[in-house]
Amino acid sequence: MDYELNDIQKSIQQTFRNFVDNKVKPLAAEIDNNKKVPIELFKEIGDLGFFGMRYPESAGGSGLDIVSYSLAVIELARGSLSFAAVCAMQSLMATYFLYRFAEKKIIEDYFNAALKGEKIGAICMTEPDAGSDLNSIKTTAKFKDEQYVLSGLKSWVTSAPIADFFTVFSRTDNHDKLSIFFVPAHLKGVNVGKNIDKMGVCGLVTSEVSFDEVKLPAKYLLGGIGEGTNSLGEILSEIRIMTAALSIGVATAAFEDALEYAKTRVQFGKPIGKFQAIKMKAADMAVQLETAKQMLFYTAWLCDQDLPRQKEASIVKLYASECANTICDQASRIMASYGYASEYPMERYLRDARFTLIGGGTSEILKLQIAKELGL
Repeated sequence: MDYELNDIQKSIQQTFRNFVDNKVKPLAAEIDNNKKVPIELFKEIGDLGFFGMRYPESAGGSGLDIVSYSLAVIELARGSLSFAAVCAMQSLMATYFLYRFAEKKIIEDYFNAALKGEKIGAICMTEPDAGSDLNSIKTTAKFKDEQYVLSGLKSWVTSAPIADFFTVFSRTDNHDKLSIFFVPAHLKGVNVGKNIDKMGVCGLVTSEVSFDEVKLPAKYLLGGIGEGTNSLGEILSEIRIMTAALSIGVATAAFEDALEYAKTRVQFGKPIGKFQAIKMKAADMAVQLETAKQMLFYTAWLCDQDLPRQKEASIVKLYASECANTICDQASRIMASYGYASEYPMERYLRDARFTLIGGGTSEILKLQIAKELGL
């Protein structure tokens, strides 16, 4: 692989870096405090073409590579992990199954609008008793009178309170494997519960969603009966690459803030960055961050080349998310009491980074997956 970014990738990185510095970072504390993402800012990301980056031009996207997409995600997460996660999920899980399977009318009314940031999608997989174990999903869709009747309860649904549509993983009659359904949010029987308060990524609004005998036309089945698990597998590596990029973004923000603090904070007659203890912390963080970046770009490149990448995607997500939490912790220690004060963003980075340990697979699940890839 050529590790030098090409001109297009450099341009994308700079474009999103400028957008984050000028538009996202000034609102990051407000997003966290108000526990919601500014819709106008979300639409501006649509205007930048972020939501369509990974879709071909024939579908209204720009057909860019996963390396370019990862660079954009890193920059967004550097500004606000809450905002970045909302945008990243819209660009991947919330829209992918519509792109792959939806009929023309759904594409016209929902998918195209979602790429512009004019409609918001949410994916419904997790249930109160089904997290890492998707085989425990209890939501059912029964076929009756030429339509499906969907019933069940989903939890931890990102963007649920502001979503215009859902993609729902469900069981179907007499089939052990999962199917996916398109569910407009306005349908009778779709009920969004109260927001779930969280320690971090507070702007990433999350709720339970219940489906009480929601009637769905047969055309709202996305793909074939029982094809949901395999369809999810098509983008699982990208989900983990995306989560690694989110991890690197928040870690970069913490590292940069701590480094600047170490260069300007004077104690005992000199900047604290001149003391060996701080130098060691900074060096350790730099090594972890650079290693995570190189692993990310390599795995994204494998994805772009359509080469095997399941093991690498698990490794980079595991490593980047663990490093993000370590880096945010060490960065907050460098800033001491200033790293603990809500007046400064460091304590937000520390809270937000915990999210990356969960999304895309927990560290424990990923270790089991890596072991499986090793033949164990």
